[in-house]
This record gives sequence, structure tokens and C-alpha cells, in this order.
Amino acid sequence: MFRTALRNVLAHKARLLMTVLAVMLGVAFVSGTLVFTDTFGSAYKNKSAKSFDHVSVAVRPDGGSHDNDGQEAKQTPRLTDALLGKAKELPGAESAIGAYSGFTAVADKDGKLVGGEWGTTGANYYPGKDGKDPRYDFAEGRAPKSGADIALDSRTADRAGYEVGDTVRYSTDGPVKTAKISGIFDTDDGSVVAGGSLVVFDNDTARKVLGKSEYDEIDVKAAAGTSETALKSAVEKLLPKDTEAETGASLKDEQDRMIEQNTSAMSQVLLIFAGIALFVGIFIIANTFTMLVAQRTKELALMRAVGASRRQVTRSVLIEAFIVGLVAAVAGFALGIGVAVGLESLMNAGGASLPDGPLVVGPTTIVVALLIGVVVTMLAAWLPGRRAAKIPPVAAMNSVHASPTTRGLVIRNTIGSVIVALGVVMLFMNDNYVKSGGAATILVGVIVLTPLLSRPFIAAAGPLLKPFGVTGKLARLNSVRNPRRTASTASALMIGLTLITAMTVIATSLGSAINKMAADSLKADYTVSMANYQPLSPKVRADLAKLPDVEASSPLRSTWGEADGTSTRITGVDPKSFGKLVSLDYTSGSAAGFKGGSVLVDDGTAKKKGLKAGDTVPVKFDDHKTVRLTVAGVYQSNEMLDGLFTPTAVVDPHLNKIADQQVLLKMKDGVSDASEDAVVKALGDNPAIKIQDKDDISNEIGGAINLILNMLYGLLAMAILVAVLGVINTLAMSVFERKHEIGMLRAIGLDRAKIKQMVRLESVVISLFGAVLGVGLGLFLGWVAGDSISGSVKTYTMEIPAGRILLFLAIAAVVGVLAAVWPARSAARLNPLQAIKSD
Repeated sequence: MFRTALRNVLAHKARLLMTVLAVMLGVAFVSGTLVFTDTFGSAYKNKSAKSFDHVSVAVRPDGGSHDNDGQEAKQTPRLTDALLGKAKELPGAESAIGAYSGFTAVADKDGKLVGGEWGTTGANYYPGKDGKDPRYDFAEGRAPKSGADIALDSRTADRAGYEVGDTVRYSTDGPVKTAKISGIFDTDDGSVVAGGSLVVFDNDTARKVLGKSEYDEIDVKAAAGTSETALKSAVEKLLPKDTEAETGASLKDEQDRMIEQNTSAMSQVLLIFAGIALFVGIFIIANTFTMLVAQRTKELALMRAVGASRRQVTRSVLIEAFIVGLVAAVAGFALGIGVAVGLESLMNAGGASLPDGPLVVGPTTIVVALLIGVVVTMLAAWLPGRRAAKIPPVAAMNSVHASPTTRGLVIRNTIGSVIVALGVVMLFMNDNYVKSGGAATILVGVIVLTPLLSRPFIAAAGPLLKPFGVTGKLARLNSVRNPRRTASTASALMIGLTLITAMTVIATSLGSAINKMAADSLKADYTVSMANYQPLSPKVRADLAKLPDVEASSPLRSTWGEADGTSTRITGVDPKSFGKLVSLDYTSGSAAGFKGGSVLVDDGTAKKKGLKAGDTVPVKFDDHKTVRLTVAGVYQSNEMLDGLFTPTAVVDPHLNKIADQQVLLKMKDGVSDASEDAVVKALGDNPAIKIQDKDDISNEIGGAINLILNMLYGLLAMAILVAVLGVINTLAMSVFERKHEIGMLRAIGLDRAKIKQMVRLESVVISLFGAVLGVGLGLFLGWVAGDSISGSVKTYTMEIPAGRILLFLAIAAVVGVLAAVWPARSAARLNPLQAIKSD
């Protein structure tokens, strides 16, 4: 049977081309993802491993009292110079250094932020016995020696065009400072490798500008002959309370695990979309083998007549699928390596600065790629193989292709109806997870029912085809001739458009909800914050409050604590100005009583604790100290304003370092270019600080949503491409199957142009059928998802992006026209006499 199967594959290689391409693209996506993430992870592990060369044992705070807003509760310093000195004197210790680390933004020569918002780091230079810090290898110049000097990593210097001796503007917590570059160094720091920047100060300056009361870490290097374990035991005897010691090996392992987690998460996201592309490809494979089986009815019947069993016929079809899958998998794997290289180049072009390293092609990737290609193809061909086995030997006497029976469609429609009914019942449940399952169930049911839905849809499209005359009528009749085939072809396109439409609806609705939230919650004209929302110096608010254009201002100084035992955010504000800057809906009390010793409580906390205006509530801060505050009012919280609000005078005594997350500004003349210019000038034209009005906030969040949406569009493009191949494949095989019919049409006067038009219209009808179903299901999924989202985002309401949906339908029509180019040309080129003679 293998020889027979091989001959059949070679005989029908042109008709199997699209199937090979569909599987190949899916496998390329999978193997490319695996190769890229393996290469990415390996390069980062090798690069980061070097950063632990100077660390035998590291001493770090054990947990600590840092809250989610970056604020520190008051506490006694632990990693002090005294502890560092003791570590240096330990038997078996060669050297020890103290490390500071914190946010430091650098401006380039054009005044723009270098290194992005999230990878901008500042650190200290701690000279060892030899006067050098082993973390930094200077390529030019020297280490910084005073507050007038800084050193820059070589990648940042190259990007910004800086050289030794240049003056640089930088900021750590708001106010702009300047310093000269004393040196440029190479480093294996992970944030720099990922595209960030690293600024190094001398030790004393770093402590001051980064606002440190203790070291973030103390690194001890073992002397020759001393093991890390032995040194760790010695270090542990020195440790104060709430600190821990880790060996360099364990830190490296921890870093490797973190890298693996990050690359695994990236890989999983990409593989989901690769899986979607492969799932869409299953429809093409099944359609191809179904049509091949139908076209080879006489051949298969003859095999049965000469003694082949049903099992052998099925096996023959599956062997063909195995050969096709293997060829596609090998080609897909080779293409996948190119995909991995392309992904790396794309990320580097986007400023990611991936570390250099060899391409990693592991045996697991090879096995997975080959298995996926073969297994997916054979699974998709299994049902056509079973149908082939049911062809009776007497069918060899017929000269026509087998036509599908209605019995199978009846069974399919019944199963689909039951699945949809089950999904509808699940939608009426109160549990959001059950509702989501119901939506997925309905989606599956509709896919099963697609043959049934094809007839009424295509019938409804009849009036649109009338202007095309007989070719329009023929296109309509051909589209409904085989509902299974039409459904299978349309389903591939439908799945991609369902996901795209659902994501577009959710993104559009979420963007509108955020706009409404910003408009309803803020009276302030501007918010001022650090580029990556690191804490701001209180000096920023003080400087801004002095501006004659500012009517009111308040810091948002957040920390975490407990309100009568319930964990909550606690934000210190200016009670005199706060009511002019935010819009709160009070369910109890008002802003009138908000003053020293009082607190505004969100409705969620108030409901849990039974609080109302006038009540007293114990508030425990992160330094474990409790104060009793009077509830001035209870307000309705949202995603922008929640938790407790109390005067800064209440919060400040419990913070290790006083700093603000944001500053709110109300201008006398409102939002204007002049007002914004005044604020920018007061802040020293600082690239590290963001000044945003309500539209800027909405645009920033909307931009992030659109970026994610565009990335998802790109990832789903593979599934759409596979679906297009399915349309081409079905039309091409349909033309081959209908050679006799097309020859007859040519013989009775239908010219080549009309034949082409007929095939193109058929393609457009099938594509639009899939697109309309996909858009409809996408809107439905968007509605179901929105029902869950509205429970947590109070301003969320479903919005239908009509413009984009019409664009999707237009693109589907264009796809139909383009997909028909090759099949239509093939049909038009058929020789009428030879076509009539074919059977």
C-alpha cells in the first residue's frame, strides 16, 4: 500500500500543493517560535551568567516593607557600611562590595529619553582593593570620582552619540541634574542587554541621588580554596534581622529560572497563534483529501474490486497523508529557522538589542516540528480515509465522481444544533467561566452547522449576483452544490475573522471606557509623573505650586496598609485642593469634612466594614503603626480612584522616604499650550517626566491597547493566510473536478472572460460567507467577553467599530478575488474538446 500511496501523491502533487503549504506555514510558525525562544533564552543565560562572576555570596533584604507603589515603610537600615566592613574581614573572603540600584533617566543630545521608560537604571561604583569595581569593564575613560562625574554603558553612549567629556542631563526622581561623562564601560547587566541604559555614580553620590539609606545588596567574593557554601555559612553569622544570604550559584539558577519563565510565557503566546493557524489548516487538509477521494471514486472502487479491504483503502489514504505531512513538516522546519532569524532581526530593529549568540536548534524542536506536521495531516485525513473505505466495488462501473450523501449532513446538523443549544443554556448561568464556556460551545456548534447555514446565506446573496447574469447564477449554484466543501473552505476564514472581530470590539469598547473614566474622574487639567511611574521628589510639586498659572495642586503619595484589617491602598493628598482636582461621587458624607485626621473611604471597603461618614476606623501602616482616622466620606471607587485618601501629614510619618507617585494640577486658564509650556519650563524640560492632560492619558492607554491589537492582528495573519490558501485550493480542485462541465459551458458559448468571472464570483461568495459568519461570531464573543469585563470596569459598554468591520468584509471580498486568480485562469485555459472528453 505504501507504493500505491506514494504513486498517488506523486500523481496528484499539484493538487496537494496548497495542503503542503498550509501545513508548512503552521509548522514554520511552531518551529520558528521554539528556535527563537531557545536561542533567546540561551543567549540571555550565557550573558547574565557573567554578571555573577564576582559573586560567591550575596546578602539581600529578606522580603522587606517595599509596597507596590515603590514606597518604603520606615525601618532600621540593615545592609550598612558596618555590615559590609565585617564581610570584608571574614576568613575566606577575598573582597566585598555594596551595590545601590535605582531609577535614573538619561537624555540624549536632542533632549529625548534614552533606553526607554522601563530599563533606565542607576548604580554605584564601589572600588575594591585594587581600586576597580568588577561589575564594570571600562573601554574609555575612568570611573566617576565625584558628583560632577558619571559613567555610561557603551550601548547607551553609542545610541545617544555621547563621548567621554560630554555633559549629560539626567534625573532620578524629578529634578534635572547635569554631570560630565568620565568613562564608558561594557557590562552584562540584563536591563542594558535588553535595550535599557545604565548610569554609574561614585558610591557617595549614588547613595544621595538614588535616595538610599542602605545597600540593596552586598556581594562577597570567596578567596581561592574557599567554597561558596563555606563562605555562606560564615556570612550568615553576621546577618541582621530580615536579611538573607544566597550563593552565587543559586542566584544564577534563580536568574536562569526567571529567564526560562519569561521565554516560556513568550513561547506559549506565540504557540497559541501557531495552533490557530494549524487548526485552520485542518479544514484545508480535510477538504483536500475529501475532494481527492471523491475524484478517485472509480480508482478506489477498482482497488476494492481486485481484493483490497476497507482497512487497506483507509491505510492507503493515511499513508498519503503521512507522506504529505512529512514533506510539509521538513519544509516547515527549514522555513521555521528563517522565521526565528527574522523574529530576532525584527526585535533588534525595534530596539530590543538582543544578546549575541548562536542559533539553538534542539532535538526537541526537530521532533515536535515533524510530529506536528505528520500528526495534524493524518488526523485531518482520517475521516476522508474512512469515507474512502466505504466506497463499494460496484462504484467502479460509474464514470462520475462520488457525490456526498444527505444522511451525513442530517447527522452533522443534528449534532451541531444540540451543541448550540447546550451553549445557549450555559450563557444563562451566573458564573462568568460557565458563560465563557457557553460562548466557546456555541462557536463549535456554529462550525459544525456551517453547511446548513451556507444555503440560506448564499440564497440571500442571490440578488447581489443578478447583475452578473448567467455567470452570477452559476457561481451561486456552484457555491451550494456541495455544502460540506463550501462550509469547510469558509470555516477556515471564519475562525480568523471571529478572533479578529472579537478582539477589535473588546479593544474599542475598553478604549472608550477608559476615556469616559478619565473624563468622569479627573477635574485636574494635568497629571505629572515620572516616565515609568517611579516616585517623584516632593520638590516637583513644590516648584509647580509656585507657578502663577496653577490654581490648585496635590500630590498622590501612595503606600499600602490595612483599614480595620482589610488590605488597601492609602494615598496621601492635599485636603484643601483634592476636591478641586478629582470628581468623587459620595454615598455618605462629603469633601467638606476632609481635613487633618480624617479619611475618604472607597465604597468597597466601607461596605465590608460597615463604615459611614463620622465613623472612626483604625488604619495600620506598613511600619506596623496604627492611627485612628475619622471617615469624612464614602465615595464610589473606579479603576482610577480607589482605596483610602488621607492628608499627606497622616501618611508621611510612616514612610522611609517621602515621594509622590503623581502630582495633579488645576490651571487657571485650563488646558492650553501656554499652560503646558509653563509646566515644562518649571520642570527644566525634563524628558524623564510625563505631563499629561486627560486626552494624553486616554491616548497613552489607547495606544497600548492598539499596539497589542496590532500585534494580535499580525499573529493572526498566519491563520488568515492559511485560510486564503484553502480558498485557492478548493477552487483549483473544483475546477479540475468540473472540467467536463466547464468544457460544456465553453462549447455552448460561454467565453473565457465569463468562465473567469464565474470562478471569481464563486470565490467572493465563499469568502464573504466565511467573513460574515466570522464577524457575526466575533461580535457575539465580544458581547460575552464585555459582559464579564463590565463587572470590573464600571464604565465599560460594548461599542461596535462599524468602520473596521466594513473594512474586514471589504478585505474578505478582495481576498476572494485574489484567491480566484489562478483557478480562474486555469478554468479559462481548458481546451473545450478535451474537457468534454474527460470523465
